Formats: sequence, C-alpha cells, structure tokens
Amino acid sequence: MDKYILIPLLPLIAFAINIIFGRGIIKDRAHYIAIPAVFGSFVLSVIAFAEVAGGKVINYDIYSWIVSGDFRVSIGFLIDQLTVIMLIVVTSVSLLVHIYSVGYMHGDPGYYRFFSYLSLFTFSMLMLVMGNNLLQLYLGWELVGLCSYLLIGFWYKKKAPADAGKKAFIVNRVGDFGFGIGVIMIFLFLGTLNYTEIFGSIGMLTGQTINIAGFNVDLITVIALLLFLGAVGKSAQIPLHVWLPDAMEGPTPVSALIHAATMVTAGVFMIARFNPVFSLSETAMWTVAIVGAVTALFAATIALVQNDIKRIVAYSTVSQLGYMFLACGVGAFGAGIFHLYTHAFFKALLFLGAGSVMHAMAGELNIQKMGGLKKHMPVTYWTFLIASLSIAGIPGLAGFFSKDEILWMAYNAGSLGKFTWIVGTAVTALTAFYSFRIVFLTFHGKFRGTSKSDNRQEYHLHESPKVMTMPLVVLAVGAVAAGWVGIPELLGGGNWIGYFLEPVLGRPEITATYTEKWMVISIAIVAALAGVFMAWMFYLLKPEIPKNLAMKFKNAHTILWNKYYVDELYDFAIERPTKWIASNVLVAVTDNKIIEGVVNGLPAAIRNFGEKLRKVQTGYLQHYAMGMAIGLFVILALVVIAAN
Repeated sequence: MDKYILIPLLPLIAFAINIIFGRGIIKDRAHYIAIPAVFGSFVLSVIAFAEVAGGKVINYDIYSWIVSGDFRVSIGFLIDQLTVIMLIVVTSVSLLVHIYSVGYMHGDPGYYRFFSYLSLFTFSMLMLVMGNNLLQLYLGWELVGLCSYLLIGFWYKKKAPADAGKKAFIVNRVGDFGFGIGVIMIFLFLGTLNYTEIFGSIGMLTGQTINIAGFNVDLITVIALLLFLGAVGKSAQIPLHVWLPDAMEGPTPVSALIHAATMVTAGVFMIARFNPVFSLSETAMWTVAIVGAVTALFAATIALVQNDIKRIVAYSTVSQLGYMFLACGVGAFGAGIFHLYTHAFFKALLFLGAGSVMHAMAGELNIQKMGGLKKHMPVTYWTFLIASLSIAGIPGLAGFFSKDEILWMAYNAGSLGKFTWIVGTAVTALTAFYSFRIVFLTFHGKFRGTSKSDNRQEYHLHESPKVMTMPLVVLAVGAVAAGWVGIPELLGGGNWIGYFLEPVLGRPEITATYTEKWMVISIAIVAALAGVFMAWMFYLLKPEIPKNLAMKFKNAHTILWNKYYVDELYDFAIERPTKWIASNVLVAVTDNKIIEGVVNGLPAAIRNFGEKLRKVQTGYLQHYAMGMAIGLFVILALVVIAAN
C-alpha cells in the first residue's frame, strides 16, 4: 500500500475507533487515538513536501469509484506543489488544535464525540485537497460541510449552537447548488472530471456560448462563476458570509480549525486549483477580485465595533479571505495561497488565544468586561500580541509578507486592480485597528469584569494549562516565521514560495517598477502602524473617544453594530416568506388537504361506501325478491331499448 494513502486514512481510522468505542472503552481517552493519527498524517505530509520540493509530482488512481457508460471516476491522489502546501497547513494546524482540545474540552460529556468529529473533519479536508478529480473534491467539499454542522452545533442542547450549525449547513447549500451544476457542466462539455484532462482540454471551450433566458453567454464564464458560487458559500464571501460569524458558537478549537485550516480555505484552494479555467474568463476573474475586495472591507468595518472577542476574530477571517479572493481575481493565485498559508498560523493562534482568555474568564466573551489580563496570562498575552502584529501586517512577521504581496499584485493589475489595491490598503489599517482594539481592551488597563466589591472573577484569573499554552507558542513561531519563505527579492529574499508554486499556479507578468513597489509597501506599513496608533489612542490614551464617536455618529455605529442588517434582510426577504409558504401552503394545503386527503380520505371513502352498502343486506326475503324484480325489469328495459 502506498504510504500517501495513510495521510487521509489515519484520521479516518481514528474517527471510526472513537465513534464506535468512545462511549464504552475509550471515554475520556479519545485523544490517545486522535492525536497520534493526525501526527502520523503530518509526518507523511512533510515527507510528501520533501519529495515534491525535490521535483517529484505524484498523480495516480487507487481504484475505480464509479463506472457508468462514459462516466468514469476513480479515487486517486494528485500531490503537487499546491497540494503539499495545503497538506502542511491542514495537518499542522489540526494537530495543534487536537492537542489544545485536550485541555479545553476536559470534562465535557461529549469528549470522545468531539475528537471523533475533529478526526473526520481532518480526513474530509485531506481528501478534498489530495483528490485528482473534481468529484472527489466535491466529496470532501460536502464532508467538510457535514463536519462543520456537527462541530458548530456540538453543544446541540443549547439553542444558539444548534441554530448556528443549521445556519452554516443551509447557507452552504446555496453555494453548493451552483458548484454542483458547475461540476455537471464540466462533465457534459468535456466528458471528464479528471484534473489533468480538464485543464488540458478546457481551451476547446473558448468562444463557445450557452443560451440562458434568451441570452448567449460565454460558456467558460458560466462554468467559472458556478464554481465560484460554491467558493462564495464555503469561504463566506458576500452575500453568503452570514454563517461564519455565528460558527463561533461551537467550541473554540472548532473555530480555529474551521477558520484556519479547513472549510473556509476550501473555496480559495478550489479557485487556485482551477486557475486554468478562471484565467480564460476576464469577467469571472474580475468578479472574484471585486467580491473579495468588497468582502474584505465590509467585514473589517463590522469588526470595528463588535465586543464579542470570537466574533471579532470571525469577521477578521471573512475579511482576510476577501484578501485571498482579491489575489486570485487579479491573477496572483500564488499570492492568495501564500496568504492562506500564513493566515492559518496567526488565525489559529488568535482563536486559540481567545479560547485561553475564555478559559480564564469562565466563558466570558465581552472584551468590555475584561482588561488587565496581561499580568495574569503572560503566555496568552505575548502569543496573542504576536498574532495581532502578524495579521496587522507589521514588517518582519508572516502576515506582512503575504499581505503586501497581494497588495503589490493588485496594484500591478491595471486600473481595476488599483481600485482593489486602494480597498486592500484601507482594510490593512482597519485590520490593525480592530486587532489591537482586542489587545488593549483585553490585556491592558484595569480589570472591568466585576465590581470593586466583588472581585471573585479577578481572583480566579490564571494562565491556561501547558497543554493549551504550548500550541499557542508553536503557532506564535509560525505567525512570525511562516512568511519568511516568501520574502520578495526587493527586500533581499528569494520569494521561494512564489517560485515553488509557479508550475501549478503561474505568476502574473510584472509591469510596474521597483519604485512603485516600494511605494506600495511603504503605504501598507504606514496604514498598519496608523491603525495600531489609533487603537492605542482610542482605548488607552483617550478611552472617551470611542464613546463620543459612537454618540456623534450614532446611525453609522448602529448599522455596523447590526452588521449592516444583512441577517434582518434575509429574515424579511427569505426566512419569513419561506415559513409562511411552509405553514400556509405546504402544510395547510399540500400536506393537510392533498396528502392527508389521499392518505386518510381514500380509506374514509371506502369505509363510508361500505357502511352504505351494508344497509342493503337486511336479511329479509321480500327485500331480496324486490331487488331481483327491479333488476329483471331494468335488464328487460335495456334489451327492448337495444332492439329498437
């Protein structure tokens, strides 16, 4: 058996063992099964990375999955430069989340079930990124959706997590519907779902159109936009972003895994994998770029005023995903994957750091009720600070290199690209501001959790156990050093990751000058530092400013606080009409009248007819004789009529 089969197989075996024996034999020892399995996948991923870095590309089928006429699909693996980057991200972050969960989920009655779902989640994402055909990707695509439902709603007895799980599952069905149609269209027009065959023959569709509602539309554009619709749902872009902020209702390790290494990164990976398709449609490319830029700005503005620490970090994920789509849309697929790679480390660190704060604060999420935690939680503070510096784009840290590469590529992509660059630069300042808003309100100043007469909450403040803090330290190293593989030549580096991914993702042609690149980098640094400075001034130097601004710009603050009323709009335009149709048409008419009418009405009609027919059987001879006479009369009458 090829060793690479074990990369997804080990987590699947861990899932099977824990879910079958977890309630009885294993119980609170489920991590002894799950962690070694994911560690094994990580080690094998490193081996695969080394082989691919040495020039080897692995592409083979394991067995025929579906054979029906011309439709043939296998279970197979494509392990190339893009795949190994994703393997390192998924397995490393998943391993650290598994370890962190030992402390975070200790004592939970669903302990074994939690580790079972984590292992299944890891398996699903690995199958998604390793597949060599579109149907296998779609299988992993749907499995990560299922796992997100199970993990977001893990505490299913509580209404909020249960509702959040359903919301994630239902919203993703919208995107997955379009994605599924895109898969079908690729097979109908190309006769294959294998990546190599698709990318080799997609050029044959250039110039072909398809009639939709009387309009002839470019076929490749339609296919690309349908695939993109799936990515919009899975990676939480406007207008299907609403599920991701609510996903923080699940356990914090789940949030870290969803936001950093699985689920939401699937959409970015899919677009990068299908770059030969998207690159043939300028309309599709600019749609991806514009949606990404708008989403990045939209989510960043919402994060400015939220008080729930996990919700702020969740909106930052939506915003950072927008950066990745922006990069892909301007043709810089490598820059998008580079940011996905660095983002995995500092975003997992932010979520796990938030979980550590919650652990010390007995589940408290409101940053307005925190403060002064630095002295109580030094490891959490310094690691969270590193993550915040990284996501803000401060020079030297991972986020700086990947984010600036995106801004540079956007600036280089023509007039529309410069628009996305301006938006992305503005988002850099906003990101730095809301990230350090969390840092200053949570870790600096005075503790605001309890009144002076009741200091019980502050008395119990403590650093998290080592099983939780050690993953934070490891992720902090990644949040600093992960970007060093992409230091551009302009800053004395070799941009190794850019050249490494070039055989799969290509590299856009550079038309701007080095002077312009220095300008882009300098403006981004100034924007990031300005955001940090403004946060310091607002929340440490002059804390009355935010309250005064909220009062002065009350309407704007209300709009941002209510997240632009998107959820309310969906409730009014979709949820309420759907519920009305369900209760007044589907239930009242279809169910009660038609279905119940057939199911219950037909037996009732037979019973009523039988009751009436039974009355004919009276048992009196004269009644039967009269019936025979009447029948004979009718027969004779019919004979006479027929004869005439």
